[in-house]
Amino acid sequence: MKTSKDGKMLKRFLSYYKPYKKIFILDMLASFTMSVIAIFYPIITREMLNELIPNKKYTEIVIYGSGLLLIYLMRMGLSYFVQYQGHMMGVKMQKQMRSDLFAHIEKLPFSFFDNNETGKIMTRMTSDLFDVVELAHHGPENVLITSVSIIISFVYLMSINIPLSLILLVCVPILMIISSYLRKKMRDAFKKRRESNAVINAALESSISGIRVTKAFTNSEKEIEKFSVGNVEFVENSRQAYKAMAHFHSQTSFVTDMFNVILLIAGGLLLFSSSSDNFNFGDYSAFIVSINLFINPVNTLIRFMESFQNGVTGFERFIEILDTPIEEDAPDAVDISTVDGVIEFKNVTYGYGDDDNVLKNVSLKIEKGQTFALVGPSGGGKTTICHLIPRFYNVNDGEILVDGVNINSLTRESLRKNIGIVQQDVYLFNSSIKENILYGRLDATDDEVIEAAKRANIHEFVLTLPNGYDTVIGERGVKLSGGQKQRLSIARVFLKNPPILILDEATSALDNATEIMIQQALDELCKGRTTLVVAHRLSTIKNANEIAVVSGGKICEQGTHDELVAQDGIYAMLHRQQFREE
Repeated sequence: MKTSKDGKMLKRFLSYYKPYKKIFILDMLASFTMSVIAIFYPIITREMLNELIPNKKYTEIVIYGSGLLLIYLMRMGLSYFVQYQGHMMGVKMQKQMRSDLFAHIEKLPFSFFDNNETGKIMTRMTSDLFDVVELAHHGPENVLITSVSIIISFVYLMSINIPLSLILLVCVPILMIISSYLRKKMRDAFKKRRESNAVINAALESSISGIRVTKAFTNSEKEIEKFSVGNVEFVENSRQAYKAMAHFHSQTSFVTDMFNVILLIAGGLLLFSSSSDNFNFGDYSAFIVSINLFINPVNTLIRFMESFQNGVTGFERFIEILDTPIEEDAPDAVDISTVDGVIEFKNVTYGYGDDDNVLKNVSLKIEKGQTFALVGPSGGGKTTICHLIPRFYNVNDGEILVDGVNINSLTRESLRKNIGIVQQDVYLFNSSIKENILYGRLDATDDEVIEAAKRANIHEFVLTLPNGYDTVIGERGVKLSGGQKQRLSIARVFLKNPPILILDEATSALDNATEIMIQQALDELCKGRTTLVVAHRLSTIKNANEIAVVSGGKICEQGTHDELVAQDGIYAMLHRQQFREE
């Protein structure tokens, strides 16, 4: 099973080379040529020591040296090509992987983001992919160069002296056994180190996003303490990783050093033995020089295991997200174009993950163009009802209908295009006011943007800004007040012009004066649309066509404002409490 899994992962990894076949082949040819060139130096050294220098062939010495210099000039050009074009190939592969990952993340369901911190996702997109690309570039190159160098150098060593070459060959399995054992420990250690790095990124993203809350409550020390937990974990995992790496490098280096010692002694004894007629000082010198041509590629191959493990671990984490199931429509799902806006819940039950059901057998119906309000204590399931209509989550049981059609039989994109949402927590992008409004409909004209802003009662404010609609509002709209951000989000929905509108406590975070201003814009927005309103202040929804009290995942009461007050139940109690407060 593991072999099959590794094979599939390798196949997916190799697929990213396809657009760059030409560069890849040229890179490999250049690497192959560089590995062949390396053998020229010991060959020429041996020839000089055995033939040219003893016989005082000065002209040939200069010719051989000049030829070697020309060969090295060619290697310099090949090295430039490998370093530049090879790395650019890796960068382009990284770009494609990052694009694939981002496109996949955009299609993942809400539940994925509920369970994964932003900082950890960002780590997959940045440092993990960097390690993958380092493997993509250096992996094939290192394997080819080292393999060719090992083979060529060993053949050459055999041509100098077979017994010494066989001694060298016997040492290699010892090195491979030791490195294989230590490599597994190093891989596990570096995987934990990478995971702890993701924890740091998650803590950092959370702290920076909430810096204003931290400063407001003077809790910097608490944030430092929380960050330190991940930081300490990172240090400990790094200690284990580098300890494993130290064992790996020190012990493998010791074995390779033993190669030199053993062969130095064996070669010296062979040189002075009676059987050394065909093995002279020049051969001995050339062999000792050439040992490194064999040992260095072996060491390179062994040390490559470190980046190999990082790359493999990064790619595993990369495909872990790519293999996370995306939001998929039913095979026979259809687009919904013309929407009247009749919404009906039929015995809907839903729970998040393994938790208890948040909604329990909920049934309700909102007629076309009506305003339906949801009230009740926090945690009762009001927002969950709002999230189920655009299929941010799928119901566990029951069904939701739009114009009599089960929403599961509709494509999510066409369904969501017909739904506008205004929430309490407004999210605005770090771009201009115009671009934030355009998010409602990207192909809208400037006049349509301005008209949407006017209807949301924010146009006059925008005109007071130095850059007008081109004013950049900062991350999450930090340069705007709460009311301004809310009106901007309303303008976005005006531009979208959906037949169904969801207002999820859109004014609950605002002061009374601002709420009145926003409510005027919302009243304008609701005209002619089927509207579902989640409200905290009952005064904002007393004119709704229907009001439902949601508590404990169930609809406890339902009717108009006057009917519910007359029932003297939960709604009447909430109404009396707010009336006293006012």
